[in-house]
Amino acid sequence: MMVSLRRIALAPLVAGVLVAALAAGAAPVAVTGAFARSLFTPLAKSPELWATVDVCNAPHHPNTIGIRGSMPSDGHPRDAMYIRFLVQSLDATTKQWADLGKSADSGFVPIGSAASTRQAGRTFEFKPTPSAYTLRGQVEFQWRRNGRAVHLVSVPTTAGHKSLAGAEPKGFSAAACVLP
Repeated sequence: MMVSLRRIALAPLVAGVLVAALAAGAAPVAVTGAFARSLFTPLAKSPELWATVDVCNAPHHPNTIGIRGSMPSDGHPRDAMYIRFLVQSLDATTKQWADLGKSADSGFVPIGSAASTRQAGRTFEFKPTPSAYTLRGQVEFQWRRNGRAVHLVSVPTTAGHKSLAGAEPKGFSAAACVLP
């Protein structure tokens, strides 16, 4: 059985974090699988990993939110990159974000080889309502090797990013979108 040096090096860090959390009175949490890998992967800290709202009720796309994500290479050109776009709504009372469901979920979409950084985006159109509501995107990035997820990172939309295509107006980047 081969064990990677990276896993050996991370073991004390993971143990230290879990011990510190338990000492602080936190409930025990099992950290396993792709989620555990995403917590410690350099991909999660890459400046090339981001999500943004690049369309918000624009003239050519009324009642629409556009979400775009940028995904860095994981250094394995044969890996495949997948991205998932979810629209979330802000509950005005609780100030919590909640997924809107299947009609506002792209599912995982293949965007190509992990040989280089890639961007992709999706738009979601909504029916107008009597009152305004606030939306944002939650984007999940997945790197797969031989059909199996090896990295998974999920981030909410933030402002200040440069979309290579699709932004309306050109250069638009926001954390959230208010639709009528």
